[in-house]
Amino acid sequence: MTRLLGYVDLSEPHFVAAVLAIVFNPLFWNVVARWEHKTRKLSKAFGSPHLACYTLGGAILLLNVLRSHCFTQAMLSQPRMQSLDNPAVYHVGLALLGVGGVFVLSSFLALGFTGTFLGDYFGILKEARVTMFPFSVLDNPMYWGSTAIYLGWAIVHASPTGLLLTALVALIYMVAIVYEEPFTAEIYQQKASQAYKRS
Repeated sequence: MTRLLGYVDLSEPHFVAAVLAIVFNPLFWNVVARWEHKTRKLSKAFGSPHLACYTLGGAILLLNVLRSHCFTQAMLSQPRMQSLDNPAVYHVGLALLGVGGVFVLSSFLALGFTGTFLGDYFGILKEARVTMFPFSVLDNPMYWGSTAIYLGWAIVHASPTGLLLTALVALIYMVAIVYEEPFTAEIYQQKASQAYKRS
């Protein structure tokens, strides 16, 4: 880590922008989704929980595009690491990009749009927990697939800055998981309890 920091200017504007984007995105979607779950104000404003969820999903996608742009600009604005700048390491980076892409895409296909973009917070619940691939091999495959994509992108660019930012992505996702998983479990527990009372 100390060696990586020798390549990275922590005060460089593109690096600061990337850090802010990485930290902001999960904070934004968690705060907005929990507020919606508590108040239903987005669903009321848009006239439908589905339309409100699609709108939040669109905002999250745009923020993720911005985060990726900031990540790339931060890498390009800082030095490459010579020990990473070789064909073997480059191909490892490509492999990580491919694996990460498979996990992200298959997660989206398994969950659908509303399942991916916090539909359960809007009252759009699945009948049962999704257990098909990639959830059969990995918990939170969307997050870890995304992290693998960032790691692969950093390695392809032989970028110490990218590696450091990828570590931040992983840390922020771990924090998000700690907050999201119990809350989501509680939503489904409430659903099961209501179904039991009706039966």
